[in-house]
Amino acid sequence: MSESQHIIDKEEQIDTSKVGDTISRIDAPKKDEILSNFESFKSYLNRRIALGESLGLSEEQLAQVAEKVADYLAAHEDPRNAEENLLKELWKVGEQDERHKLAHMLVRLAQQS
Repeated sequence: MSESQHIIDKEEQIDTSKVGDTISRIDAPKKDEILSNFESFKSYLNRRIALGESLGLSEEQLAQVAEKVADYLAAHEDPRNAEENLLKELWKVGEQDERHKLAHMLVRLAQQS
């Protein structure tokens, strides 16, 4: 897989425009495994956040990526449980600044998993 397909390049710069492409490359069984229940989802986020932190990403950068992931999920994935449904509904009614704050809270929630 080429570097142009990744969200973070070798200079550790983030290109959040690639989030959708990156998520869409996850095969259906793996995506179902991740989204099947909220604990699996938080665990997956925790691993990805830990990877981002090991690359030196700040909480703000992590929240920016989380915001793009949430945008993608809200537009392309049906909620598979009550928690995901609540997040999708909050995302739909939230203004931009509220969504950004929710992304920060999701990062912190996943970090505590």
